[in-house]
Amino acid sequence: MNTPDTTPTAGGPGATVLCVEDEPLSMALVGATLRAYPRIRLLEAVNGRDGVRLAQAHRPGLMLLDMQLPDIDGLEVVRSLSELIAERAIHVVLLTGEPFSIEVVKAMSLGAHEYWPKPLSQDRLASVLQRVFGNPHDPRPVSGARPL
Repeated sequence: MNTPDTTPTAGGPGATVLCVEDEPLSMALVGATLRAYPRIRLLEAVNGRDGVRLAQAHRPGLMLLDMQLPDIDGLEVVRSLSELIAERAIHVVLLTGEPFSIEVVKAMSLGAHEYWPKPLSQDRLASVLQRVFGNPHDPRPVSGARPL
């Protein structure tokens, strides 16, 4: 897990992606994709509790959230972050290798924004980065996540 420091990031507030994923291949794909966006900081969590803690502490503009985690499931993470999600502080994308399920429906009813089946697509990830952060390649600092 990347541990954040107190140094301001070049992207500024909201220019952070939190990936809560216990599958190393999916996490590696996210990391590899984000290397093309130097203004966006990646935080990683391999379980739900760490994901909740990092989301509350850093308020990432985007959270990629695996629905099946080793400690608490993605639905419980969404429940724990429902206030931040309702404030539109975090754009939540649910990730799952399972078929569409009632847990996905419940998480979306609590404010999760999108549902993506695995495996992850670099094109889909690039598209959501554009929607959440504007042009991540723009040399000007990101001032924060855009309301969606």
